[in-house]
Amino acid sequence: MSAYNVVSIAGSDPSGGAGIQADLKSFSAHGVFGMTVVTALTAQSTRGVTGVHGVPASFVTDQMDTLFSDATVHAVKVGMLSTSEVTEAVAAAVDRYELPNLVVDPVMVAKSGDRLLESSAIEALRTELLPRADLITPNLPEAADLLGEAEATDLKQMRDQAERLLELGPRRVLIKGGHLPGEESVDLLVDGVTEPVEFRAGRVDTRNTHGTGCTLSSSIAALLPQRPDTVTAVADAKEYLTRALVRAGEIDAGGGQGPVHHFHLWW
Repeated sequence: MSAYNVVSIAGSDPSGGAGIQADLKSFSAHGVFGMTVVTALTAQSTRGVTGVHGVPASFVTDQMDTLFSDATVHAVKVGMLSTSEVTEAVAAAVDRYELPNLVVDPVMVAKSGDRLLESSAIEALRTELLPRADLITPNLPEAADLLGEAEATDLKQMRDQAERLLELGPRRVLIKGGHLPGEESVDLLVDGVTEPVEFRAGRVDTRNTHGTGCTLSSSIAALLPQRPDTVTAVADAKEYLTRALVRAGEIDAGGGQGPVHHFHLWW
């Protein structure tokens, strides 16, 4: 029996590589029981997003109230929120139910370049949700969007932006450097108290990178209740994602940017 319940509050990806589908696979891979609150439907494949249908904020609230009033929740991963109203509804539920281990992946643009977050919702994300987060996991374009700055081009700029993101209120920032050039992918964990921690992994030569951000953030959420500290949870999640990327070529889910292999340990 799983000792932990972890919830994904995110959009649906019918191709199965990102969104709540990727989150549920990641939760299962890490031995926790996954639950979901759906914030948006997408028409999506490995080649891109052709449509987004947002769930009304009132019904997102209905889902959360029904679930959180019944289930014990040990961690929450928040992904695609789509609108400012939904973002505000999620922030209110975090307070109402005192949700623990809140990991916010500020999903704004899909790997295909399609925008998934309304511009008006970015301010709500900054002011309502980030201050409630235990950890946020932006990539470099997302960090730049949140700060209204140009994208970081080296590790020093990454650290500077991570520290400015801390000023928005989250307890910790994991800024992901996968967009930087080089043979290694470097992520940086900053908490404003201890020295920043670097997580390095060799780059994997694959086009199957759809849902990597969702997979990493949901893996961290699944591991936070099971590990002694955030650094260990992030390190283990990054190692899992790297191995899932190495084996990603075994999944044939379409002709574009395919998914990672969430269950590489089993098949």
